[in-house]
Amino acid sequence: MTRLTTCADAEAVAERAAREVLRHLREAPTERRLIHVALAGGRSPKRTYELLARAPAEWADVQVWFADERCVAPEDEQSNYRMVARSLLDPAGIAAERVHRMEGELGPEEGASRYEAALRANVPRERAPAAQAAPPVLDLIVLGIGEDGHVASLFPDAPALDADESRACVGVHDSPKPPPERITLTLPVLRAARRCLLLATGTDKAHAVAAMLGEPSRDVPASLLRRERLTLIVDDAAAPGAARR
Repeated sequence: MTRLTTCADAEAVAERAAREVLRHLREAPTERRLIHVALAGGRSPKRTYELLARAPAEWADVQVWFADERCVAPEDEQSNYRMVARSLLDPAGIAAERVHRMEGELGPEEGASRYEAALRANVPRERAPAAQAAPPVLDLIVLGIGEDGHVASLFPDAPALDADESRACVGVHDSPKPPPERITLTLPVLRAARRCLLLATGTDKAHAVAAMLGEPSRDVPASLLRRERLTLIVDDAAAPGAARR
């Protein structure tokens, strides 16, 4: 079952989420290997990253990945990398060689192809190495949720939802939110992660949160996450039932 925590406001969500991330970093089964964490862009996670930047030592064994990216240059204001770099990577002094940026400037297909190759070369798979199609298993993925229930750049009823385990990353050409071209981890990778942490704040997310906790549906991509591995942290405004108030 999904672990649901409701907090008073957005700041409390960020504080609780930061504690949850640090707990996972400390408890991850390192087995003499690095910890693999994927981060999302968006309004809700940003403050969490700012708080996490205050604990730079906790990131010493972490490889940083991204859940999705817009097809823009890394210094563009729309870039997820730019937001994460300014809020977490630079303040915490995380070494560049441990940060795996999606190269959005290469376009959806080339960027996705390169990122998939990097994931498969560096992140362990759940099953035997011989099972080449098995998705890489990230230790933790931090996600936001859109008003339409999308996660990463997996939008309602989009072709990207059809990617099977042979694809770890795909290009998006027709995002309903600008910019239209993006790169995203696939649903099999999100479902394979040891833990997903999803954050939602504000009244505009209440309907999406309620919908994701309902029956799994392609109309609400967040509802397709693996619920027994999902932690959901929301504020009172985005909590289940808030949409009916």
